[in-house]
Formats: sequence, structure tokens, C-alpha cells
Amino acid sequence: MSSTPRIPRDRDDDYSEQAAQQRRDFVAEQTGTRLTHAAHYDFDPQATRGNIEHFTGVIQVPLGIAGPLLVNGEHAQGQFFVPMATAEGTLVASYNRGMRLTREAGGVQVTVADDAMQRSPVFTFASAREARDFGVWIETQMDSIRETAQATTRIGQLRNIEHYAVSRFLYLRFNYTTGDAAGQNMCGKATHAACQWILAHTPYPVLRFSLSGNMDTDKKPSLLNMLHTRGKRVIAECTVPNTLLERIMGVNAQTLYERRIMSMSGAFLAGSLNNGAHAANGITATFIATGQDVANVAESCVGLAVGELTEQGDYYFSITLPSLIVASYGGGTGLPGQRQCLEMMDCYGAGKARKLTEIIAATVLSGELSLAAAVANGDWVTSHEQYGRNR
Repeated sequence: MSSTPRIPRDRDDDYSEQAAQQRRDFVAEQTGTRLTHAAHYDFDPQATRGNIEHFTGVIQVPLGIAGPLLVNGEHAQGQFFVPMATAEGTLVASYNRGMRLTREAGGVQVTVADDAMQRSPVFTFASAREARDFGVWIETQMDSIRETAQATTRIGQLRNIEHYAVSRFLYLRFNYTTGDAAGQNMCGKATHAACQWILAHTPYPVLRFSLSGNMDTDKKPSLLNMLHTRGKRVIAECTVPNTLLERIMGVNAQTLYERRIMSMSGAFLAGSLNNGAHAANGITATFIATGQDVANVAESCVGLAVGELTEQGDYYFSITLPSLIVASYGGGTGLPGQRQCLEMMDCYGAGKARKLTEIIAATVLSGELSLAAAVANGDWVTSHEQYGRNR
């Protein structure tokens, strides 16, 4: 019986070009495919330490630039050119067109309404009554729990703990502010420490405990996070004059308003957690370009789009993203290319996460308006024919 092939590793330095070349050679031996394109990169492989294991090379995703995008935020103010990494034709062109529309309309106003990251442990007791009483005890111990959790992090702050009782289980939803980091790992470490303190001090016998009861819905969309926020709760809004819609988009405000009603009904029928058009497109493209954890798109693309016809016959449009998870520091943001994309928007490093949040939200709104107009006036299919096919 032949042994299972093992991916090569260098115990002394697994983040070297030599180690990467060994793995590329291994892939060629095992599969017959030589990763010649993946072998071309212009940074020190050591820079990927902490971002990936078994570093073998890079996959180059095409990068486009859209803008300028005019943002009227509390943290992002002025015009920005937005990096978008994607392999989908028409995407950058569509967002660029939407940015022109919102820019000429006076820009996108953006508001960060809430900011919290979670970890949700679950405790099991002999009865529902014990679980309830345990929750009452937790409220009396908040000072010690907060002190223990915050001792594990420089920037994380335990804001509050929500309680959810089911059967003889009590789910505790720890809510933290995490500065300019996305914060999932930070929250996990802090909550683990807090729960160890709880287990050591509670007078109520805990039968079973899990650090995650799957109620934080990490990297999964959820109604809970739509209502209570995960990451940043951000609202982008813009009023577009009817004359501008007709000139740039070839559609009027009345038509967009009527289409919005139909789209909202369709989303309701589907049970969708986003009643807009395609927030995931803009979020994913900017996430890849700026070194975000792309799996967070699963939560971040949840959205509530609202369109209204004003008394003047213009179109007010807003989109609320209740669980947009972004970072301006840590994770993949420090990789050389991703850092440059952040720097071109002045969004790298400390104090920049909310600025990046506002730019991404304004980008999403611009893309929503552009696609809605394309569907309404029949440009949707023809645009993909023009830009979205490899010929």
C-alpha cells in the first residue's frame, strides 16, 4: 500500500522562496501542472507569515480603479479612487458609472450608526431555571468579566453581553469594540478568558460549555446580525435629481421607484437578507483589493435598500449594511499590494477603519443605482455582451 503524498514543509523556514518552489515542484509531480504564473511575485514571501500556510505563490486577480467617488462622511470626506479586484466584466464600469451619477448629485452621505464584534458562548444547566438564574448572576459580575476579557487585548473593549435563553441553554452574546481591526480572533481570545473566569466562579453547576454556540454567526448571514449589528452598521444615502438620472442613466426617477417596489417584493418572496441588487459585488471587489477577510462577505453583503420618490420628483435612495466587517490594520491589510490599495484612499493603519467603511458603503450605493438603472432601461444584458465576454 503506497503512502499518502505529503505537501513539503521546511521546519526551519517555511516562508522562503525555496520552500515555495519545493511546493510548486510537488504540485507538478503530483498533478502534471506547473504553477508558472503563481511563481511570479515581487515581495518577500516572509510578508505572508500569519496570512497563509504552505505558501506556494500568488494568484493575480485583475485590478481596476473606479471613481472619483464623492463621499460626504464623518470620517471619509472628499473624492476617492476606489480599487476593485475582480474577474467579472462590466463590474468596474458599472460602479464607475454609478460613482459619476452620485458625484454629480452632490456625493453620498454616509453614517456609521453602530460598531460591534461578537463571540457567543453557550452554557448548559440541569434546568431552564438554573440557566435563567445564571444569567442574573452574570449581570452582577460584569465588572470582573469585563476586566478579565479586556486584559487579553490592547484595543478591545467589552461593551455589553446579551442573553438568549433556549431550553436549559443560555447563550451569551459578548459585544466588543475592536478599534481598526476586524476583531474576530481578538473577541475569541477575550471571551475565552472571560468564560474561564465565569466557569471558575459561578455558583451554578455548568454541565456543558462551548466557546461558540454558533449564535455569533461568524461568516454566515443572519437576521440577528441584521437587527443587532456585526462589524459596522453603516448607512449610505443620496438624492439624485430626475434630470441627472435621465441624462446619465437614461431612466427617470418614477421608473426606478416602481422597480424598487417590485424588487423589494421579490426579495421578500425569496426570503433574502438583502433586498437590493448586488452589494456583494462591490464589497467583494474592494475586500480582495484591500486585504480584507473575503469570507466576511457572507455577513457584509446583508443589506436593506430603500428608494423614495421626493415631492420634487427626484429619487432618494439609501442602503443600510448592518454587518459590514472591515479592517484598516492587521490581517491581510499589511500585504504589499493590498496596503498600497488602502494607501491610495488614505485608509491604511490606525484610525482609518471607519473611513474605509464609509468609502465601501458609498461604493455599494453607487453600484446599486447603476445596476438598477441598467435593468430598468434594458442595458443590463447588452452591457455584459459588450464588456463581460472574453473574445
